[in-house]
Amino acid sequence: MIRKKGIMAAALAAVLACQTFPAFGGAAPDGKTLAQDTEAAQGGAYDAWKERWKELSGDWTQVSITPGADETQMNFAWYSRKGEDAGYRYGKQADLSDGTDAEVKSTDAQEGYQSNKVTLTGLEPGSVYYYQAGGKAVSRLETRDPDSFSFIFVGDPQIGSSNEEKAKKPEDILKDTFKTAQYESVMSDSFNWNHTLELAVEKAGSDPAFVLSAGDQIQTNAKKVKDGTVSEIEYAGYLSPEVLKSLPVATTVGNHDADNANYTWHFNVPNLSTLGSNGIVGGDYSFRYGDALFMMLNTQDTNVAEHRQFMEETIKANADCKWRIVTLHQDIYGSAEHSNEPEITNLRYELVPIFEENDVDVVLTGHDHAYSRTYLLEGGKKSFEYDDDSFEAQLEKDIDNGDSKEILFTAPLNIKKNTVDPDEITYLQYLAAVMDTDAIVSKKRESVDPEGILYMTAGSSSGSKYYDLTPRKQTYIASRWQEVPTYSVVDIDSESFTINTYRTDTNEKIDEQVRIVKTK
Repeated sequence: MIRKKGIMAAALAAVLACQTFPAFGGAAPDGKTLAQDTEAAQGGAYDAWKERWKELSGDWTQVSITPGADETQMNFAWYSRKGEDAGYRYGKQADLSDGTDAEVKSTDAQEGYQSNKVTLTGLEPGSVYYYQAGGKAVSRLETRDPDSFSFIFVGDPQIGSSNEEKAKKPEDILKDTFKTAQYESVMSDSFNWNHTLELAVEKAGSDPAFVLSAGDQIQTNAKKVKDGTVSEIEYAGYLSPEVLKSLPVATTVGNHDADNANYTWHFNVPNLSTLGSNGIVGGDYSFRYGDALFMMLNTQDTNVAEHRQFMEETIKANADCKWRIVTLHQDIYGSAEHSNEPEITNLRYELVPIFEENDVDVVLTGHDHAYSRTYLLEGGKKSFEYDDDSFEAQLEKDIDNGDSKEILFTAPLNIKKNTVDPDEITYLQYLAAVMDTDAIVSKKRESVDPEGILYMTAGSSSGSKYYDLTPRKQTYIASRWQEVPTYSVVDIDSESFTINTYRTDTNEKIDEQVRIVKTK
């Protein structure tokens, strides 16, 4: 799933008391939300989307927008067919009568296509602009006030993951049943993704500065199917929301994005570094918006020395930023099925000291397809010896639902605390050790000049796939939730970082507001 370059050793062994919590029933059918079953699809909405999808599904040329290096810049990327118009024009008049041609940098992409990239500079805050990319329809942009702004935080759109026939080898993609299933699943996931973003933009007062995605934009891994074009219909769905024609998205590299160069052709990220690169989709990148510095780590490469170097260099170059926010894909302090995996907890104990040494305020993650929020944490460290393959059998056994068709939000608890099996006893000792009880420094939802870091894991923003919550709620978890797609709205100004998280079926909160205040 992710590539290891080195694991930090630990010394102490400790066993904490292991707590159990009862499971509770109910979840979306088959661990996903099908668009046709949602309230948003009623009244002919999904039928209309099906008609629109007939055209969109084959369009690989939709424009993506990414935040620029700072609030005065904005980045664009799009495919064009070779030989077709790849020009870019922008201005402040809707008819572009005052338009200026921007420099377009083009590279070869999928066969018959080229990837085009543009960076706009000198943008004024609180202003309206219009742009036209590659002869497409003119679209509207509006810049925001960097002194007080909001952004939308989402996790794992993973467009196409609701497909029951997930392609795992080259022959899978040759089946007519796969092609039909992929078409229909991407259509469903994209409808839900549209709905989530529309709700989030409205909830944010129709003026978020950008979206921040914690990774896994699409489903199909290129290496498994030996064909990098199979995921292009999924990118077509990901880029299909109307709001994305005027709203930048800061994407994080997830394990489903990392093995295919089409990620780099569809997105134009700022300040892209070679540090943290997995050799296919580039390394870490950063941008600043007002007083906030965003550091986006490609932890599909877990060379923590390079991530450390990237962060230190980036922070030094942006020493005046008050807020330091890190995003990575893996849920190093999550609470669903991935969160207790040794490869995740090993990564936790390598990264946490780096975050703390560099005074990071908030860490935003995904991967677990379930929402969770930690208390403020500091000093988490490895206190139990294990390797990357340890406990795999016990992890599977603990959450195995057998042949049962029962739908769950929380995984079964099959390994009991009174077990006499030596392997299971060691497994429970491991789980107790990674609870990180001693790392909790504050349980307040509103903190002034706090010590510690807040870790947030986003749930699925499209409903394409859910993971069950762990049967033992980790001690470090303040709140967790899993039922339907979710999104968060984050507000930042010179003194405060505030986050609220919502469910998409009722648009109500799933957690209480969390706020960090800085007076220093």
